[in-house]
Amino acid sequence: MSRLARRLYAYAFLEDLILLYPVYALLFAERGLSAAEISSLFIIWSCVTFVVEIPSGLWADVFSRRRLLALAPLVTGVGYALWTWLPSYPAFAAGFVLWGVGSSLCSGTLQALVYEELERWNAAGSYARLMGRSQALGTTAMMAATALAAPVLHLGGYAAVGAASVVVCVLGALVGGSFPESRGGRGGTRAEPETATEPEAAKETEPDVAAPGHDPGFLTVLRAGLGELRGSRPARNAVLLTSAVTGALMIDEYVPLLIGSMDVGASAVPLLMLLVTVGVAVGGWCAGRGARRLGPALAVAALALAAGAVSGPAGAVLLALAFGIFQWAMVTCDAMLQDRVTDRARATVSSVAGFGSEVVSVLLCAGYALGSQLWEHSTLFVLAAVPYLLIALVLQQHTRRRRRELRQDRPGSGTGDGTSRRTARP
Repeated sequence: MSRLARRLYAYAFLEDLILLYPVYALLFAERGLSAAEISSLFIIWSCVTFVVEIPSGLWADVFSRRRLLALAPLVTGVGYALWTWLPSYPAFAAGFVLWGVGSSLCSGTLQALVYEELERWNAAGSYARLMGRSQALGTTAMMAATALAAPVLHLGGYAAVGAASVVVCVLGALVGGSFPESRGGRGGTRAEPETATEPEAAKETEPDVAAPGHDPGFLTVLRAGLGELRGSRPARNAVLLTSAVTGALMIDEYVPLLIGSMDVGASAVPLLMLLVTVGVAVGGWCAGRGARRLGPALAVAALALAAGAVSGPAGAVLLALAFGIFQWAMVTCDAMLQDRVTDRARATVSSVAGFGSEVVSVLLCAGYALGSQLWEHSTLFVLAAVPYLLIALVLQQHTRRRRRELRQDRPGSGTGDGTSRRTARP
């Protein structure tokens, strides 16, 4: 577990130690791209990601997840190289295609590998904490990249920023290839347990997909994943919730443009972004706690997002609060999803949630592109807070309904034998 945690933290740190992140929107704008054209690049990115999302989940359930984690940063790094040394709309579009493929290879794959390794040692309850801390470290890396972007951009221009980003991707690939992997699969190896004790889940391996030595096909894994979603209402709800919360977070890609519209210099944008990133890091570090307060927390975050967008540079504090809660909510939803699916097609189901989130992202980008012709960035951010308010409202209604059912199902509350109706649901 300690080896897994070290690799996870290093991988997450390097994944976000990309100096291009806080300034690539500015690079596009300096090359003459309008807000609508930049939005079209985000749409290309999301479209590629959701097209590759489910196939990549199948690959992760059939082939070696460790090798996919090593390949993903290399594919993304090629895209950054195109942005750096061939800056033009076609190169930017090609870079987003490669970034989308790289993200899809990692999406679902990392979560499935980490959860199964933890479950192997009866430590699945630590998943949210480890993933939250890894994302907090990733956010810390983003903070470091944001802080470094300004001086590196000043000294070496976008070429230096891009070159540093490519080097980090190569380092990430090396870390990805060093992950422990105890499952079978084509091209993968199955590690023997280091002790004689394994979790009960390992004893219940399903031979049709995950048994050692068995080589499941794509259709077998796909049927297993779809079967879980059909047969488990909690799994379906978790997929929908994760898709909505994660997909709506696409609005964070427009934060540099929002801050840039607040009458601040270009060199000040990374510094204000740093403040927002601090909030995201705190949110990731708090993951694993307070999951029952998800609805009210999302409502607070939505209000903070709207208020921060219209408050000028001082609103960066409210933006930090909003995106910190969003980060915490994203990890919380992911942990809920992993708890509700089995190992036989874990990466596939996770990729279905990723597919849903990309659909939401495309809709958000399309709306932003159209809205940018009519409204300022601050107005668009206020509108972007509405989906989170709706999610919070749905969660609160669901919570009230569950409490009402629990009160009715108590012995002597009029249900007859006192048997809980919730236990009869799949």
